[in-house]
This record gives sequence, structure tokens and C-alpha cells, in this order.
Amino acid sequence: MPRDLAPPIPPTDTLTRRPVDHPTFASDKVGVLLLNLGTPDGTSYWPMRRYLKEFLSDRRVIEANPVVWSLILNLIILTTRPRRSGRLYEAIWNRERDESPLRTISRDQAEGIARILGDELGDKVVLDWGMRYGNPSTESRIKALADAGCRRILLFPLYPQYSATTTATACDAAFRALMKMRWQPAVRVVPQYYDDSTYIDALARSIERHLAGLGWDPEVVVTSYHGLPKEYLLKGDPYHCFCAKTTRLLKERLGWTDRRLVVTFQSRFGPDEWLKPYTDETVEGLAKSGIKRLAVVAPGFSADCLETLEELDGEIREAFLHNGGEHFTYIPCLNAEPDHLALLAGIVRRELGGWI
Repeated sequence: MPRDLAPPIPPTDTLTRRPVDHPTFASDKVGVLLLNLGTPDGTSYWPMRRYLKEFLSDRRVIEANPVVWSLILNLIILTTRPRRSGRLYEAIWNRERDESPLRTISRDQAEGIARILGDELGDKVVLDWGMRYGNPSTESRIKALADAGCRRILLFPLYPQYSATTTATACDAAFRALMKMRWQPAVRVVPQYYDDSTYIDALARSIERHLAGLGWDPEVVVTSYHGLPKEYLLKGDPYHCFCAKTTRLLKERLGWTDRRLVVTFQSRFGPDEWLKPYTDETVEGLAKSGIKRLAVVAPGFSADCLETLEELDGEIREAFLHNGGEHFTYIPCLNAEPDHLALLAGIVRRELGGWI
């Protein structure tokens, strides 16, 4: 082509070598998104209803016939349960920040991990957190990371024991958000860490510290995991096996017997059979059998929430004391304790291999 007919070459920025009219974009960073179950925005009827509708409409959580379940959910559950759940949340609500404990702890976890990694990696990694149900939504946080220049994102579902009802549905929300993006980041997902030695050690140290400050020694310590319909196990969900192994490894780490540390499952819903043994029935049975001193810990929860603070430290405590028990203690989740932050930061560091 003759030189005088060639299209003009646009002027360039001498520093970036891009045309001066090129759209600006953020620098290339790596994002880490901590994901947890979710939380309502408030304890009144409508915030609770919105949260429960989103949660109980998830087909991975409720696998019943969708037409029948939709009628039950909208005509019965969502007319009565929001008020009852709101009263339960009200009992544990963080009034200073006007939010649930799960939201408070999740923020503290993200900020703590960011401090640890920031000392090593500077501003190369951007830490954020989001919820599968409620706010801050997974979609909004993925968009925020992308807007911050994160071309690679590590999704970190904070469930040590994988289940389709937790880890998978958290990933579903992230993948649906990615489907809406024209320029998708590269994505990795942190796998389950139920048998990670640092996780087991963190649990054991937490239990040892808590029991050392009691002034009495529990005869039995119950590990209570969130329940799951037995049908899900029969369909191939590995959750039950992961929970059993966590308790076995914890028992070996503590040097305890099978009678001292037992595994149970809580929070069943509906008429179907769920994973057994049930926490409430086990605790009542232990009290009636003559056990006077009991501790309960929830290894499957990375942060305290309604199921631990209200159900375990409230309902289960009452069941034990009402049936003859004398001393009960709930051992808090790992939350934003230094051991836990170090554990989570270590997992992030490992899973970012090759990206940083």
C-alpha cells in the first residue's frame, strides 16, 4: 500500500505503548474471595423473608419436587418462619454494627488474612469476602475484584468438609456471576480441608485452651456438624465421611478415646431421616445416662452463627441441663483467632502457587 494511503498510526503513550485513546483498566492483580453461607440484612419480617426465600429456593439445599416445594415454601414456610427466625437472630445480633455475627466475623477473617498476606506480597493480592445468600452477595464481590484489576480469582468456600449443599452452591453462585461477564478472570477453587494437619491442630489447640480455663473437666466432648438428609449421602455426597474423619483425626491429635469425643449432626429440617446420630438426642441421652459435665464444639463451621450461638449454646445447652446435666460449655468456632487466620492464609498461599 502506498505510504500516503496507509491509515494513520494513532499517537501512543510512551510509557505504556498504548494508543492515547485506549480505555484505561486496572493493573493485573490476584483476587481471593472468602465465601460463606449467608446472613439476613435484619431481623424483621421482610429481611428475614428475603433471606429465607433465597436460601430455601436453592435446588442443592432442597431437592424436593420443585412445584410442590414452591407451594410449601411460599404458602406456608415464608408466612410463618421469618418471624420465628427473626426472634432467634435477635438474640445473637451484633447491635453495635447492626449485623449478624457471621457478617462481623467474616469481615474480621478477610481483614486478618489480608494483613498476613500483605506483609509478604504487598498489594499483589486483593482479599474480599461474600455470602452465598444475602449481602454482600457473591456476584457483587466478584465484580468488585474484577473492577480492582483482578484477572485471576481464588474462590475460597469456608467449609472444611465439602458438601453439595455448601461448597458446591457457593461455587454455583460464583459461576453464575462469571456467566454475566464479558472478560472473565481465570478462576481456581480451594478444595475441602477437613483433614489438613494445620486445621486439626488449630481445632485441638482451641479445645485445649477453652477446657483449660473452665475449672472443671468434661466427661464427653461432642463434635456437632450441620446435618444433611440421609438421601443426599446415598446419592453420593461425601460430607458424612469427611466429618467422621475430622473427628477421628481430632481424637488422635488430642489422645482421647471414642467415649470422650463423639460425632453428631444438628439442625435437621422436615420429616425425612437425616444423618445420625442427632445432636439433640445424643445430648439428652448422655444427660439421662448420668453424664454431668459436657462440652460441645462445631468443627464444620468456620465462624460462629445462628446454628452455633443459638442452637448449640442455647437449645442444646438447655436440653442437657434440663435432663440432669450439671456443667455445659460451648467451645467457640475458630472465627478470627490467630491460629485460624494463619491456617487460612497458609491455604491461600498454597493454592496461589504459580499465580504469585
